Amino acid sequence: MTVIHEINTLVWLRELSTRYDRPVTLGDVPEEAWDEVTVPGVDTVWLMGVWERSPAGLAIALRDESLLASFRRALPDLTDADIAGSPYCVRNYVVDASLGGPDGLAGARARLAARGLRLILDYVPNHVAPDHPWLTERPNCLIRGSADDLARSPEAYLQAAGQIYARGRDPYFAPWPDVVQLDAFSDDLRAATVDTLVSIGDQADGVRCDMAMLLMNDVFAKTWGDRVGPPPAEDFWPYVVPRVRARHPDLLFVAEAYWDLEWALQQQGFDHCYDKRLYDRLLHEDADAVRAHLQAGLGYQRGLVRFLENHDEPRAAATLPGDRERAAAVTVATLPGATLWHEGQFEGRTVRLPVFLSRRPEEPVDEQLRAFYARLLPAAAAVRDGEWRLLPVTGWPDNDTHRNLLAWSWTGPGTRHLVVVNHSDAPAQGRVPLPWPDLAGASHRLTDLLTDVTYDRDGDALLAPGLFVDLPAWHSHVLSAA
Repeated sequence: MTVIHEINTLVWLRELSTRYDRPVTLGDVPEEAWDEVTVPGVDTVWLMGVWERSPAGLAIALRDESLLASFRRALPDLTDADIAGSPYCVRNYVVDASLGGPDGLAGARARLAARGLRLILDYVPNHVAPDHPWLTERPNCLIRGSADDLARSPEAYLQAAGQIYARGRDPYFAPWPDVVQLDAFSDDLRAATVDTLVSIGDQADGVRCDMAMLLMNDVFAKTWGDRVGPPPAEDFWPYVVPRVRARHPDLLFVAEAYWDLEWALQQQGFDHCYDKRLYDRLLHEDADAVRAHLQAGLGYQRGLVRFLENHDEPRAAATLPGDRERAAAVTVATLPGATLWHEGQFEGRTVRLPVFLSRRPEEPVDEQLRAFYARLLPAAAAVRDGEWRLLPVTGWPDNDTHRNLLAWSWTGPGTRHLVVVNHSDAPAQGRVPLPWPDLAGASHRLTDLLTDVTYDRDGDALLAPGLFVDLPAWHSHVLSAA
């Protein structure tokens, strides 16, 4: 099971530089700082934002009053030095010299590998910075416009490198002001994408593809219409992924994906796709909605990335306060598929930092939350072994609170685990029939891995009518069955 820890590289290195009173780059991070990043239960580190950021993109951002206002909301004592530009406005897929350059990244990868961890990096397939080399070296990779386009729609076009180009966009929002749109139907772009991803595969063990669904033939055609002509016979990712894997067979492909296109992207070659649907249901819907989501095929679920926050979403401590975050964290940590944790989540940070910034505000550490995650992550690593099964929960005619309980089991070689989560703001009671027939005829001890509390129960009763569960609002059990 893939468990990813996302690190905002620029912010992390700046804080380490302050801590150690010297410039710290990827190549000379102290060993104890690597130990802090390699949280037990995590097997993959995503160093977000290592590539060269665009000075041209930064200049555009500095003229955007709405962006500047968002920076000040997150960092009230903002200075110009705190604004580094967007890591998704890439000038070149070369590790920024200020972060240690390619040699520094190679050193970081070696230190992670020595700890048994993989490294993943970003790729932005939809757009590039207005000063990216492709604007002059490979202009056929981009969507170009005319002087009339620029005069008629200056918000959708820009002049760069002596040409007029379309600004990057998705079909539902206004164009992004600081990036230039790539042409997913272009043979030149497809070849260039393969080359770039092979280069990333030389430097990392995986790649997180930003807004991957925007390059799919259907989506791209709807977004750009006649501007790009008819779709190629082969879709974008089925062309790209096999050619990259011919050079890097084990490269992990992770897609940021929305609009219920996760299954399609899995079929097109991605190992994992964001499970935004589960995120929304955990935040806004009831246990029945979550349970319905978990009834999807297991092959599909293994290809999802479960998360409660990332750099694009609000902080979990702000949207899921107190026990509600703990219940949701138990859920995402113990389901099949990959899990994504965001640096700062374990300490209870509440401020979502715009990715343009290199500094974040100081916030107090929630020591109780940090202690909870210190128990949860290794417990989840032990639980997620073998076969996963969603379990029924039963109740009584005069008590339907069992509907708020979510339950599943993991059965591995010599291990049996049960997870029960009360996904509601009120106490819930129910019975969970356990799926292990050999429990019959003996007493068994259940141990909660989060609290060390033990429960001795009769095996026949565990099978039918099932384990009796009585959980307060937003509480959980993560039980090991002996």
